[in-house]
Amino acid sequence: MDVISAQVSLYPLRTEHLGPAIDAFADALREAGLCVEPGPMATLVIGEADVLFGALQRGFEAACAESDVVMQVTVSNACPCELPG
Repeated sequence: MDVISAQVSLYPLRTEHLGPAIDAFADALREAGLCVEPGPMATLVIGEADVLFGALQRGFEAACAESDVVMQVTVSNACPCELPG
């Protein structure tokens, strides 16, 4: 399948420490071999569609193990994106 991009915002709820849920989510994306570019309000993720969608699920599950979360995702096959390298 083609390379796609996703803009992802993850919001941990009912916790004083946001880092563990966000780190668990980002780690799952990186472990899948995706290009992960964190930003101040959202993270840009680039990769093959099947890999990206599977990693989003695993990342969400990992974040949920840390706290209650809300995840907002915008996916595109039309935005200019390339895998690094």
